This record gives sequence, C-alpha cells and structure tokens, in this order.
Amino acid sequence: MTLTEWLIFFLVLQVIHFLGTWKLYKKAGRKAWEAIIPVYNAVVLMKIINRPWWWVILLCIPVINVIMLPVIWVETIRSFGKNTTTDTILVVVTLGLYIYYINYMLEVTHIEDRSLKPKTATGEWVSSILFAIVAATIVHTYFMQPYTIPTGSLERTLLVGDFLFVSKFHYGARTPMTAVSFPMVHDTIPKLGVKSYLEKPQYPYFRLPGFQKVKRNDIVVFSWPVDTVRYFRDQSGKHYYKPIDKKSNYVKRCVGVPGDSLAVVDGYVHINGKRTQLPDRAQLQFSYSGTTKGNNFNSQSIYNRYKIKLGEFGYNNTQFSAAGMTEDAATRFKNHPNVASIQRNVTPKGVKDSNIFPNNGKVNWNSDNFGAIYIPEAGKTVKMDLKSFSLYRRIIEVYEGSEIGIENKLSVKGTQVLLNNTPIDSYTFKQDYYWMMGDNRHNSEDSRAWGYVPANHIVGKPVFIWLSLDSNAKGLFNKIRWERMFTTVGGNGTPTSYFRYFLILLAGWIIYRQYQKRKKKA
Repeated sequence: MTLTEWLIFFLVLQVIHFLGTWKLYKKAGRKAWEAIIPVYNAVVLMKIINRPWWWVILLCIPVINVIMLPVIWVETIRSFGKNTTTDTILVVVTLGLYIYYINYMLEVTHIEDRSLKPKTATGEWVSSILFAIVAATIVHTYFMQPYTIPTGSLERTLLVGDFLFVSKFHYGARTPMTAVSFPMVHDTIPKLGVKSYLEKPQYPYFRLPGFQKVKRNDIVVFSWPVDTVRYFRDQSGKHYYKPIDKKSNYVKRCVGVPGDSLAVVDGYVHINGKRTQLPDRAQLQFSYSGTTKGNNFNSQSIYNRYKIKLGEFGYNNTQFSAAGMTEDAATRFKNHPNVASIQRNVTPKGVKDSNIFPNNGKVNWNSDNFGAIYIPEAGKTVKMDLKSFSLYRRIIEVYEGSEIGIENKLSVKGTQVLLNNTPIDSYTFKQDYYWMMGDNRHNSEDSRAWGYVPANHIVGKPVFIWLSLDSNAKGLFNKIRWERMFTTVGGNGTPTSYFRYFLILLAGWIIYRQYQKRKKKA
C-alpha cells in the first residue's frame, strides 16, 4: 500500500471507531466529537478504560498494534460492565464489532474506578504472558534479534552452530512491512508449517535512524534478495510469496558499498582497482588440490591441525582435494610428509560460468574472476546501454519497481534501452546497494551468483556470540564451544570470551535478589 492508501485506510478506521463508540464516550462523561479526532481519541479512550496514555504509542508500532487491538477491545467492553467469557470471545471473534452492539443496543454504565487486577489466576497468567510477548517483540523487532549460523560461508570467522545476537539499531531498525504477522517468528509458524503472516496489507518501507552506516568488510544480516526459496510449502502443498521482511535471512561480509567499482581477480576482491585488506579476524579460504606421496592421511589429525572438515577432504593414491582452507593452512599443509604438491584452485579469467551474475551467459565471468561492476548509490545516474541493461535490469524492475508497488518494465529494441516502452539513455537510482560475499570463497552462494543487495533488505549487524555448538562433537559438554561463548563478532585480535564475567554478574544478581527478599520478609 502507498502512503496515500494508508492515509485513506487510517481515516476510514477513525470513522469506524467513531460510529462504534461515540455513545460510550458520552456515557463515560466525554464529548461525542472526541471519538473521531485521530490520536486524541485514543488518548481519551485510555482514560475511559483506565489504562496508561503510553498504550497509544504501542498502537502506533507495527506488529505490536495487532497484539494490542484485541486487548483494547476487551478492556473497552469491561469498562462498561461486560466481563463474561462470552463477551470477551464475541468482541475478539467479531474483530471489535461487538462494541457496536453494546454502543447502540444495550443500556450500559461506565465503571470509572474499575479494578484492573485480573479476577482469576488464569487471567493473571494471560495478562503476564501477553505483555511479555509485547516486550519481547519490541526487543526482537527494533533492538536485538537472535540468529543462528546455518552454513559455512563465513567459516572460521563465524562457525556453523554459532548463535548470535544481531543488532537492529546499528544501521537503524527496519520497521516491519508486513502489517499482520505472528510475533517473534519469521515466515512460518513452528511445528504447524503454515504462514506466519498475511501478505496484505503492507506498510511502506521505513528505517529508524542508526548510528552508523554499513561499512566495507562489515558482517551483515540481510533479507536474501532473489530468495529462490521464497515459495515454501505448507502441509497442503500450496505455495506462497514472501514479502521483503519475510524473505530468508542471510549473513555475509559486505565487500562493496554504494559507489564502489568492484572486481574479483583470482579470487580476491578489488575495489576501485586496489585489492581489499580484510580485518585480522577474517580468514579467507579457498579450495585446493594437489598430488600425494601416498594415501596415509589421518582425517582427525587433518582436521585438528588444518581445520579441514572430514567431508571437505578427499584423497586417493595420487591426488587429493581440500575445501575451505586458509592460505596459512595451505602453506603448512604443503610440508605434510605425504603431500608432494599443492595449489589453489582458480578458474582462469575469461572462462564463462552461466551461474554467475548477471546470469545471462553473455559475460566471460566466473566466481574467481568477475567484473568490474559499479555498485549503485542512491541519487547517482548511470548510462543505460546493452551492458548496463543486464546489470541493472533486476534493480529497476524489482527492487525499485514491483517490490515497492511500481510497475517497471525494462526492455531492449535494437540497441536502444526502453523503460516502460519509453527510450532512456540513463537511469538514476532510488536507493543504495551493497555487494555481499562469504570468506569461504569456493563454498558460498553470494552476490557473485545473484547480484546486488538493496538497502531496504538490510536487517542488522551481528555483534555477539552467546552460544556455539559443534554438531560433530559427542556429548553435550563437548558440543559447546566454550571459548566462543559471549565473544564479540567484530574487533581486532583473538576473540575474548566474556562468559566468566557474565557468570559473576549473574551470581551477584542472584545474591542481591535473595538479600532483598530476606530484608523485605524481615
């Protein structure tokens, strides 16, 4: 929905609210006109139902407002003496329209000093759980979100089995675009396998101010732009389209920012003609192959010394292959008594790979030798010709078109590029774009395969590893990577675990709470 459509929808809601409550406002000692003034009517309603004014703020927060609306419907009818379970069910099932019946058909009296304490233990539990969900949803949506590393594309820096806290406020929290969704789950309700959201209505894209921009070499969580798994199956076998904020979340390193000219040369990223220098915690990896002096390799010792997983190392009597190996490990592995030679696997320049962006088979690019390309910056204009047509077609048609409610169609007639059948020789970008890649260069599906990441797809910045589990280890105690618990994702040098300090603070808090309880009892 556009801003104009949302404004019309908002005004319609005000009319619906007025028609259903103006008599109740009068019975509560207020004026009828107070029920139709936007925002002010909500503040007055909070006074009528004896709830704090800041609940109005909760009504303005996407997703939270969906939780709060049924609460306010119930509180409204209870403020006029309708306290039965039947009344509660009716007002929720009718989406608040039961209030119309009370407003016009019943003679009710406003209970000014209504007790807000739940009358049953069940009511107490429901109230506590409800506001716990509200608080957790606010934190999850606007401040910090848990995330699990599912693949090894950033292996060594982030490991499969790392559980992260992803900051939403570093880059500015992206407000939900899906207006109605189940709180604190992504695209599917766990165990049920059904959609957790309604596709419509959709809020316009908006991002709260952050205190830093996405910088080159930042590790970033983002909504996967092309999302070839955007159609997921429920138990009935049906398919559903995912909105931007419900696309699969990916985590990669941002190797190119808006305005950069990027190329990949023999596996190394070059920005504006110069090879980039990664942070010291980043460990760039490639696949290697070589010849052997024999087949006497111990898989466990290979993993312990060179960090090559069992499934990533293979050999026979004359040759071997190894994936996910750093250059330092390759240098050390070269001195292994059974290694005759070793070389990094590099696809030569000029060899065409049709699976590489822009995926049209017309450029001689591959994962090791790619580009150069320009990474679009908001407000900057590029020349539109046959080459740029391939690079920016998806940007113009999808990211700056259909996903934000604009019908864009880019086509070619001879050598002329047309936008919506109108000839163009240039195009000005509406938002920033980024280039994301994994450190494990030969084991990462990234921007080399699907292209640019729009600014409205950025989710947040991983800042903290609170738990790390090794699925290959046996026994719960051995599965936990204790040295990685409570370590920061960014920074320089060897990651330092703050787990012991957390335990000290936790013990101190427990002792303090026990002291307070004993003091209160005394």
